[in-house]
Amino acid sequence: MPIAPAPTPWAFPPSSTWDPDDDLVALGADLEPGTLVTAYGLGLFPMPVTLDGEEHLGWFSPVERGVLPLDGLRVSRSLRRSARDLEIRIDTAFDDVVDACGSPDRADGWITPEFRHAYGRLHRLGWAHSVEAWRDDRLVGGLYGVSIGGLFAGESMFHRERDASKVALLALVDLLRDDHAERRVLDVQWQTPHLASLGVVRRPRADYLDSLRRSLDVPLPRPFRVDDE
Repeated sequence: MPIAPAPTPWAFPPSSTWDPDDDLVALGADLEPGTLVTAYGLGLFPMPVTLDGEEHLGWFSPVERGVLPLDGLRVSRSLRRSARDLEIRIDTAFDDVVDACGSPDRADGWITPEFRHAYGRLHRLGWAHSVEAWRDDRLVGGLYGVSIGGLFAGESMFHRERDASKVALLALVDLLRDDHAERRVLDVQWQTPHLASLGVVRRPRADYLDSLRRSLDVPLPRPFRVDDE
C-alpha cells in the first residue's frame, strides 16, 4: 500500500468555515507529501494564485465540483476505435506525463517545477498515478492524479494524437469500475465545456464532501496497489 508520509504541520480550516461563494479556501502551507495527502482527503487541491501582484499557494474546493460519474462517460464509436489502436500502461512514465501536462506551450499551464517535484514524490510514495496511452512505444497521451482509497483526484491530461487523452480517461474509468465502484469518486476539479462533453457533471460542494468521506476507506483499485506489483 502507499507509504505514509510524515504528518503535515499545517492545519487547514474546517469545511464549516469555508466561504460558500468562493472556490478558494486557504493560502499558504507547502507541497510536502503529508500536506498534499491531508488536503486531498479534506476535499482540497493546490494551485498557484496571484493576489495583489504576489504569488501564493492556493487551496481550492470548488463550490460546484466537477465529477465524472463512472457510468456517465460518453464514449463515441470513434473513441472506441481509437482505444483499440492504443496501448494502455499504468505508472510506467509518470514524470513524462506530468512534464507533458505542464508543457509551456499550453496557454493555461500552471504546473510549475515545484508542482512537478511534489507530485513526483507523491508518485514514488504510491499516492499519485498515471494512466498512459502509447503507440509503438511512443507516449501519445495520458493523465495523472492522486488516489486515496476510493478517490481519484484527476489533476491534468494531455494528448499528442487525437483522442489519446480520452482513451486514457476511458481506461481510468474502466479500472475504477470494480466491486467498489458505487463508492468511488472520480474528481476532475471543475467542469469545463470539454469535460462536460465527456459526461462530467457539477456537484454542490457539500454533496461532494459527503461522497468523499464515504470513499476514503474503500480499497485502492488493484492497478494502483503497490504491493500487487
